[in-house]
Amino acid sequence: MLPETAAARAAVEIARRLRQAGYEALLAGGCVRDLALGGSPKDYDVATAAEPTRVMEMFPQSYGVGAHFGVVLVETAPGGERVVTEVATFRSDGSYSDGRRPDAVRYTTSAAEDAARRDFTINGLFLDPVRAQGNLREAVLDFVGGLDDLDAGVVRAIGCAEQRFAEDHLRLLRGVRFAARLRFEIEKQTWSPMRAMASALGQVSRERVRDELTRMLTEGSSRRALEMLEETEMLAVVLPEVARMRGVEQPAEFHPEGDVWEHTLRLMEQLETGCSSTLAWGALLHDVGKPTTFRRAPERIRFDGHVEVGVRMSEEITRRLRFSRDDSEQIATLVAHHMRFGDVMRMKESTLKRFFRLESFAEHLALHRMDCLASHGNLGNWKYAKQRWETTPEVAIHPKRLVTGRDLIAAGFRAGPGFSKVLQTVEDAQLERAVTTREAALKMALKLAQAQMSAGETDG
Repeated sequence: MLPETAAARAAVEIARRLRQAGYEALLAGGCVRDLALGGSPKDYDVATAAEPTRVMEMFPQSYGVGAHFGVVLVETAPGGERVVTEVATFRSDGSYSDGRRPDAVRYTTSAAEDAARRDFTINGLFLDPVRAQGNLREAVLDFVGGLDDLDAGVVRAIGCAEQRFAEDHLRLLRGVRFAARLRFEIEKQTWSPMRAMASALGQVSRERVRDELTRMLTEGSSRRALEMLEETEMLAVVLPEVARMRGVEQPAEFHPEGDVWEHTLRLMEQLETGCSSTLAWGALLHDVGKPTTFRRAPERIRFDGHVEVGVRMSEEITRRLRFSRDDSEQIATLVAHHMRFGDVMRMKESTLKRFFRLESFAEHLALHRMDCLASHGNLGNWKYAKQRWETTPEVAIHPKRLVTGRDLIAAGFRAGPGFSKVLQTVEDAQLERAVTTREAALKMALKLAQAQMSAGETDG
């Protein structure tokens, strides 16, 4: 039986209408794989013998997103809930000259031909939505041996692996992702070409690489994914900065777990399925500056300035992979502040509250916890910070300022080099509760501003 979800109902209804019009229509690809494994897919795709123009005629609420490749998005609202379902026409592909898309496609009425052009056997399955109302497995159409590979826990390319990877180089990363996520092994004749063709990933658009890596990091199996990327030599192509972590020693008193690579792997395996992409990338890159700053000093191994170097490197990596500005900034901020928890119990009240003001502070807490558990295991600073953050009212972290720049301007001062220093000092006093009234704060601000003016930093 299919799950009772809006997405499933929408796909079945689309397939039913196509069949009534005389076209074969089946559920296809990843949703069939996940159903056969006993899961409940979020999305359902339909594959059909109907060509795109006919699909759009039958479903007015539809639009072609890849009409050249036979892909149409159909919008329906089963039970009042809006659902968009991808409907693709059966096809066989011509040559791939750019390592991404076929130069030409030929529509076909054969599901078997369509299966033959797909990437891996476990993704080449189809499901008869009518027969699926009974025994689900008996409703699967398997032309490529995908069910056997699902049962064996194997990722295997359909047909010739070299040809599949030459057609679309991103399939190299997809193979790793499926194996990691499903806890499958990669079949030998698929694995060998993966290693041999790893350098081809340099020809894949950075956005596609970013999206595939992000899926790996957020699907709950990021450690295994990273290990497989390293074993297939793909990591050095897509993230050479991370590949350099391997073999970089750390001081045993702080990192009994081993080198930077092992520490990072132990941290990554704590990421939960569905975690935010910024937390995942912040976790991956938090120590990216260590290989560059490694130094064996007389007393111990040191990584002087690794945070600052790591911030610059994370910014370069996220720029290279075309992250959004907001995501790039959050990832860099996670890298920039991950060491500050070591001082959290000694911070002044104002410093601690400003620390809590960091965007998505919960991600900083999560990263610090994972960082500790991946090394010495001491969660004292994390527990203290978490308790203080959760019990400090928002109004105490972001209080309305008792004094503003307008107040100083009204008192006859003009903005100068020391203007912001005055306001920050007064706000610190407010956060420390050393001043609690506007009158006291204004008196303090005017005194500081006068001193700054005398020192030539503020004009009056």
